[in-house]
Amino acid sequence: MVGVGLIGTGFMGKCHAIAWNAVGAVFPDVAKPRLVHLGEINDELAKRKAGEFGFAKGSGDWRAVVNDPEVDIVSLTTPNQFHPEMAIAILQAGKHLWCEKPMAPSFAEAQAMAAAAKKSGKVAALGYNYIQNPAIRHIGALLDEKIIGDVNLLRIEMDEDFMADPEALFFWKHEAASGYGALDDFAVHPLSLVSVLFGRVARVMCDMTKPYADRLVASGGRRAVETYDIASVLMHLENGVAGTLLVNRSAWGRKGRIAIQIFGSKGSILYDQERMNEFQLYLTSDRPTEQGYRTILVAPHHKPYDAFLPAPGHGLGFNDLKMIECRELLTRLAGKPARIIDFDDGLEIERTVHAMARSFEEKRWVDVR
Repeated sequence: MVGVGLIGTGFMGKCHAIAWNAVGAVFPDVAKPRLVHLGEINDELAKRKAGEFGFAKGSGDWRAVVNDPEVDIVSLTTPNQFHPEMAIAILQAGKHLWCEKPMAPSFAEAQAMAAAAKKSGKVAALGYNYIQNPAIRHIGALLDEKIIGDVNLLRIEMDEDFMADPEALFFWKHEAASGYGALDDFAVHPLSLVSVLFGRVARVMCDMTKPYADRLVASGGRRAVETYDIASVLMHLENGVAGTLLVNRSAWGRKGRIAIQIFGSKGSILYDQERMNEFQLYLTSDRPTEQGYRTILVAPHHKPYDAFLPAPGHGLGFNDLKMIECRELLTRLAGKPARIIDFDDGLEIERTVHAMARSFEEKRWVDVR
């Protein structure tokens, strides 16, 4: 039985805890894990969250989780700037690692994390649960079948509005220490989909903007915003497909949108994460009198939807995708092939993000490699 540690109990920490608690009931083909040790910023919070999340014990020092001999794998869900030190310590302690995205604020730190993973020989996976969606998996299968012919253009966007209010308070995602902003906080998710559906990005041209120059500070006054909430990118993929990537953390009305448009020589595919249990398909092979976008609802024959629900159209949610990711991780721990983005794959996403940032700084096209 795999012993699990968790560091961080915010939004993503809770998502990981839900997945670890439920994965064995939904997927009986993997060994049910044992929730051993939870780490937080102080003992009181750690013990309270351990009780809520179902962990046997909690500690106010994350190193206690790392050094616990009963822990085999650690879920790391802290803010981005803490990933490098903690991830490397976890791997050096001989533990497997499930780290939330992005890897790190700087590319050098991401490289150090990937090197530590390789040296440890342990499984090191990143939290890109959107690639687990049965709809995305089936879109990938359709692309492999060339059902829409040769793809010539990809448009992908990610928008949310949690930073849209100009009067919202300054917080840690506005600090340069957290990264570039929407580019690495957001764009890594669409890039994970690009990675599994199309492969690597070859060249990029990027622009970034700040919709609000400063923010209110709780203690009074205002502080300059150090990150960019909006990024627009032109891309050339290694397989020859042209692409655009648009990301915005200040898009009023958008709650969790990742919109994909894929255009090919024989049709097109549309998908929107806010309607995550369906996608649209247009085929030129249909009779002209019936040509048009058809809506395909996710159903039990779109694996692994059937592990959750026996009926089509009822719908999975965000935490269900994290549960699928947890199952894939446990499958990899068992030595079997699995659909995860490991640190090597994740480093390519980080490389792409930093090439985009360099393009913005230098105002030119930049080769990713």
